[in-house]
Amino acid sequence: MNFPHLVSLAAYLASHGVLCLRFTCKGLNIVHRTKAFKTVVEYLRHSDDYKLSGVFLAGRSMGSRAAASVIRHLGQEDDDDSFIQGLICLSYPLHRPKLQSKLQDEDLLLIKCPVLFVSGAADEMCEKQLLEGVASQMKAPKKIHWIDKANHGMAVKGRTADDVMEEINVQVFTWLRENTELENK
Repeated sequence: MNFPHLVSLAAYLASHGVLCLRFTCKGLNIVHRTKAFKTVVEYLRHSDDYKLSGVFLAGRSMGSRAAASVIRHLGQEDDDDSFIQGLICLSYPLHRPKLQSKLQDEDLLLIKCPVLFVSGAADEMCEKQLLEGVASQMKAPKKIHWIDKANHGMAVKGRTADDVMEEINVQVFTWLRENTELENK
């Protein structure tokens, strides 16, 4: 939850009028994370305190896998899956380092809502050619933004972390505006 990229993105989006809810799930297990994410989504969907017409789910690394899993499962359970309007994947872990033969793409292939991937072009857990191949098989509208020379942690030799985060933030906000009815803010 307090990962610098997520803090920066939430602050940037909030400064542009987009409400963000950040939460953490301490367990590393994908099943546990998915259950936690699903609980938050269901709370927001049915809350009397918040009258939301829809949300975008986002996550970084395993958080983006959990978000994809939630979207897939909620979409299968409910014919009206319009509450979740899109998915933002920062550093999606498509495969384990040096184990490109076993892709973690099953949820991505069944998602119907728009998806934005922001990945490092040198990410050891998301080889560029493999993600582009998976994206070409997806039914959902998708966009991939590659951060040149970035690794899985989005570190780029010769660039400051703030500079990289600014690029990520602008890409996410631009994509959100393209995929929602946000006013020009």
